[in-house]
Amino acid sequence: MNKNKKFFLLALLAAFSLVLAACGFGGDKATDDKKDSNGDGKEGSGKKELNLVVASEPPSLHPQLATDTTSGAVLNEVFEGLTRLDKDTVPQKAMAEDWEVSEDGLTYTFKLRDAKWSNGDPVVAGDFAYSWEWALNPDNMSEYASLLYPIKGAEAYNNTKGSADDLGIEVKDEKTLVVTLENPTAYFLELTAFKTYAPLNQKVVEANENWYTDAGEDFVTNGPFKLAEWKHNASITLEKNEDYWDADTVKLEKVNIGMVEGESTAVTMFKKGEIDFLGSPFQTVALDSMDAFRSEDKLNIADKAGVYWYKLNTKDKVVANENIRRALTLAMDRQGLIDNVLKADQTPALGMVPTVIKGFEEDRGYFKDNDIEEAKKALEAGLKELGIAKASDLTIAISYNTSEAHASVAQYIQESWSKNLGINTTLDNSEWQVYLEKVNMGEYQVGRMGWIADYNDAYTFLEMYATAENGNNDTGWENPKYKELMEASNKEVDTEKRIEILKEAEKIAMTEFPVAPIYYYTDPSVVQDKVSGMEPDILGNFQLKNVDVK
Repeated sequence: MNKNKKFFLLALLAAFSLVLAACGFGGDKATDDKKDSNGDGKEGSGKKELNLVVASEPPSLHPQLATDTTSGAVLNEVFEGLTRLDKDTVPQKAMAEDWEVSEDGLTYTFKLRDAKWSNGDPVVAGDFAYSWEWALNPDNMSEYASLLYPIKGAEAYNNTKGSADDLGIEVKDEKTLVVTLENPTAYFLELTAFKTYAPLNQKVVEANENWYTDAGEDFVTNGPFKLAEWKHNASITLEKNEDYWDADTVKLEKVNIGMVEGESTAVTMFKKGEIDFLGSPFQTVALDSMDAFRSEDKLNIADKAGVYWYKLNTKDKVVANENIRRALTLAMDRQGLIDNVLKADQTPALGMVPTVIKGFEEDRGYFKDNDIEEAKKALEAGLKELGIAKASDLTIAISYNTSEAHASVAQYIQESWSKNLGINTTLDNSEWQVYLEKVNMGEYQVGRMGWIADYNDAYTFLEMYATAENGNNDTGWENPKYKELMEASNKEVDTEKRIEILKEAEKIAMTEFPVAPIYYYTDPSVVQDKVSGMEPDILGNFQLKNVDVK
């Protein structure tokens, strides 16, 4: 080994040890195992702890403001709504111990169980009414407020055309919440398990508007775990909530969540036994480790209701051209990307709704994968409309958040567009929170985004594009007929007719291309043998309350 190489490796090892220490996973395991929590050298306490890592700092740990899966992974464990979803995404009793639904499907009466907040306060119906009204208040700019639109008066209030007094939310008493809907909504009970529907402790929130920005006595929760510590940009520690109504089910006493941006670094940590799991919504399995884990029979692959797509900014002077958007979408070799880069049994996405969603199991095939001939025709038409002489005069920027996987996908697409269309493509990556801000502000041309179903229904993939104002749209695209169909789907009570309406809307979007679908997700993961119950549902959710560690 020459001197320069030796110096490089020593520097690399030193940097790596700093990463581990920052995440709380450093130290000598043999020594640490002999220490109890007081560090006095006595036999280990035997506490059940789960070690995980995420790719970045959660953008928000406010259940009504969070929009990303990293934040959701934490919020799902510290807050609990009226229901929780089981492995088959069937709503189960949670804060609600029972409910009744009127014959017309418009009125839900929830009976709350005896439950406590982590500060000892009782969880009451008013906590739900308060949090839902908070999310719908337009001043609070909750991007997920539209998920509450099934509630009577919710959309009008959120769009400043109605009042909070007109909302179909009634607190009959501390244990009874009555909710009236605009139209029958088959998936409403699934919605009540989602983070935006989680309760807030009104007294705490009103006393400190920044309650959610740090761990401490004001971060009051009602889920199976409490937020014990939050070292920003370094680690999060969850501890079992002994006041949780179902605490006897919870086996884990602590969950340690480090923050490691590099997938390869996380793989090394897993192999050394320093973390117990790799897979979404936590740090993902590095693409270049897939084959090795597969050969060792360690790679688990589950179906997932999610789509990886590129958002196309219709307010950009070039990408605003429909033919350009069509050319970019058709000139992607999705199967090649899956076979050569992703390697986790994904499916090429030729529509917006994954084929694991109820009623959308077949591939609708609105366009062909890697359809170079049609892509060239669309490009030629687009260039002519824009007054651009030739393809090589066109430059498109692909933006994505910092990630080895996202970079690999972008590079593959870049090569495809260069080879098949002859256009120039630049790559622009940013740290996650910076990237989200850029996309939300429309400061991009083509932007990477994934969408994981919030509930098992096609509406969750389609509704955000009903209006350009929707907080999750970001493309500037809207279509009057599309909006009309989305509204019609909310009023249709016949399940089969409703599905056909949604497919008609999807077809419109897959003609004008506000997004370029790339692949339908799977959930590749690896888990240490000592861990049991670490199984996602098709929405990618985990219930750490059901996880055990030997």
